[in-house]
Amino acid sequence: MAPTSTDLLGAPYLARTLELEPDHEGAVVATLVHRPADGPSTGKAVLHVHGFADYFFQTHHADFWCNRGYDFYALDLRKYGRSLRPHQTPNYIEDLRTYHEELDQAYDAISANYGHIVLSAHSTGGLVVPLWAAARRLDIAGMVLNAPWLDMQGDAVTRNLAIPVIRRVGSRRPDLEIKRKVSGFYGRSIHRDHEGEWDFNLDWKPIQSWPVYAGWIRAIREGQIRISRGIDVRAPVLVLSSSRSSQPNSIHHPDIHSTDIVLDVEQIRRRAPLLGRHVTLVQVDGAMHDVMLSRAAARTKVFDEVGTFLTAYVDGRG
Repeated sequence: MAPTSTDLLGAPYLARTLELEPDHEGAVVATLVHRPADGPSTGKAVLHVHGFADYFFQTHHADFWCNRGYDFYALDLRKYGRSLRPHQTPNYIEDLRTYHEELDQAYDAISANYGHIVLSAHSTGGLVVPLWAAARRLDIAGMVLNAPWLDMQGDAVTRNLAIPVIRRVGSRRPDLEIKRKVSGFYGRSIHRDHEGEWDFNLDWKPIQSWPVYAGWIRAIREGQIRISRGIDVRAPVLVLSSSRSSQPNSIHHPDIHSTDIVLDVEQIRRRAPLLGRHVTLVQVDGAMHDVMLSRAAARTKVFDEVGTFLTAYVDGRG
């Protein structure tokens, strides 16, 4: 593991490169970002994992945890954000279990110094992290999932016909690009140069997202099927989402900033109980897909709900 250096976000954020096994494209790394808690150490830490076409930039998220006495860590997975290299296909993976390598490294580094660890994840990360935690039977204090991608959205034709075909193709032609129409509304709704309020690197999180491939879709679907059979996260889990999904046809539609325009929140609601024996579901009115990037009123409600969950079930554990 490489030494830490000041992260691109500036002090007090630090970054460490995690060296991983090479794959068919060459050298592979992940990046662990760290910000220490405000005040004396409490022995508590949180590890956050981003979603698809994403990376860690949400410093207000870190603020929340650090203000509660948690040392904050975020992992940019291989081929995402800080970890993306010129020779790589952005965000590409053929088996979600491949991420176990960097998750294990990050967790081992953190658990060597903390006895109380919470896991946090968004969207695709919200699929990867509970599967990993359940497979490793981790003794964590809690888990907070922000709009986890627990099922494949779409109409009956897409779900029952197209996706099974893509899964089969993915086993034979994993590098086949699957054409899709991306409006760019979500990216525009959150970036401050468009209709949003957040600043992030458009080379790492492009407005039009990234291409997707048959092998990647197969990997996602295999993970979702494992969730559908039920897993056992051995800690209290909080699942957050918007209260409503929509598909607006204009960037100026009011639903753009008050609903999930990426995932189906009712699928999240139905699948959430399959994550473990202690799951709390909160659907927040007016929240966006990344509930923590919602407009101020909904965002305040989101963090209030996280705080309530931590106080009730997590902070006193371990």
